Amino acid sequence: MEWNFPTAEELVAALRADEVTSVELTDEAIARIERDDKTINAICVPDFDRARAAARDADQARARGEDRPLLGVPVTVKESYDMAGLPTTWGMPQHRDHVPAEDAVQVSRLKAAGAVVLGKTNVPMTLRDIQSFNEIYGTTNNPWDHGRTSGGSSGGSAAALASGFGALSTGSDLAGSLRTPAHFCGVYAHKPTLGLAATRGMVAPSAPPLPVDLDLAVVGPMARTARDLTLLLDVMAGPDPLTHGVAYDVALPPARHERLSDFRVLIIEDHPLIPTGSAVRAGVNRVAEALVDEGAHVERHSPLLPDPTEAATLYMLLMLSNAAAGLSVDVFERLQSHAAALSADDRSLDAVRLRGMVLSHRGWVEANNRRELHRHGWRQLFAEFDAVVCPITPTPAFPHDHSEGLEHRHIDIDGVRYPYFDQLVWAGMATMPGLPATAVPAGRSPEGLPVGVQLIGPMFEDRTPLRLAELLERKIGGFQAPEVGLTAERCRG
Repeated sequence: MEWNFPTAEELVAALRADEVTSVELTDEAIARIERDDKTINAICVPDFDRARAAARDADQARARGEDRPLLGVPVTVKESYDMAGLPTTWGMPQHRDHVPAEDAVQVSRLKAAGAVVLGKTNVPMTLRDIQSFNEIYGTTNNPWDHGRTSGGSSGGSAAALASGFGALSTGSDLAGSLRTPAHFCGVYAHKPTLGLAATRGMVAPSAPPLPVDLDLAVVGPMARTARDLTLLLDVMAGPDPLTHGVAYDVALPPARHERLSDFRVLIIEDHPLIPTGSAVRAGVNRVAEALVDEGAHVERHSPLLPDPTEAATLYMLLMLSNAAAGLSVDVFERLQSHAAALSADDRSLDAVRLRGMVLSHRGWVEANNRRELHRHGWRQLFAEFDAVVCPITPTPAFPHDHSEGLEHRHIDIDGVRYPYFDQLVWAGMATMPGLPATAVPAGRSPEGLPVGVQLIGPMFEDRTPLRLAELLERKIGGFQAPEVGLTAERCRG
């Protein structure tokens, strides 16, 4: 049997039944990476010797009667997670030799669960792009079309999963960095509720791995099925043992429903600040039609939805104020001058981002208070609905674009150019209020590229969008391995 594409759940069952060993799974995964990753470039830091040793240990542990959630299952880890003995660079050339002395808390949890870590996956420099390329490790290609991006910043993890390089992977998400790569590569990802999964050790070099409560950013699971997302989330969820974990345990409530027919779903396919491309619109509607077909309660409009324009504005202010915290004084002062020169009636997202980069603490507190009003609005919405279905980005994966100055790039939506970062408004819909969101495959574009949508759920009710994702997978299908011949033809083209 070929073992690179079965689910993690299936691998666990096969290991428990002695149908295969962890050493066999690991050797087969390594062989596939060595064969295929020359063209994908997803695994930027292989750790094959230690993986083989961990696989041997897993087989010995199982022989002794041990049974852990991921015992013997090959996985990968995003490069931005600290792993003792391996470089953590965040794609920054000046930190190419930075080697942490200890594992990130999530790497420790993977190992405690018995997972075999094959290596680390590629990222964009400083994790701040919707693509995954950097000077140290080069460019990660989309497995469906090597001329297109795999997404960012967890693009290496998504490409690895789509290529059969391990059954599970980890990522992080501030601006769709879990959801967008999943959408572009045809896999699954889950952005947990803000604060649900500890982030210590997912830190830019060479900052110390402290238990900081991040604003907006989360770490989360990636997989090839919805059930595998739940399997990995159960390993990752929980407070940091150095802080909240001293006093608190995590106990997520069960999914609200077990049948598609019982779900109440709001469908959103349009945003006031950016159009939705035809391929993504078709994916959203495919999910909507599947829900209607199963008897779910589906609405396309609700006065309870918090204002999307204000939500996008708050998101950009909060995100860019965070991003600008490390700027030099000279750069910050120049930005202040540029922001002061803006017209008072300029409400474009470009202007909002510039204002966010020089936001005062008073301004941040005001924005944060407005965020709390949005959170309350979402609580009211989720009293009437169980989930919201909407795009992740306006288009499928776009061609590689490594031009300088991200603020000067553009994205093509059905033949019309829009500012590159405006596409983040869909990611921000869940990120700004800290809501859980599950990225699921929803078909393919006319060009054969994967298209995904996100299922946004109530705060700390992560199991509800995850269960909805599982039920939709049964109804409309899920992950499909890239068509090798089609990919090769695109590469030649």
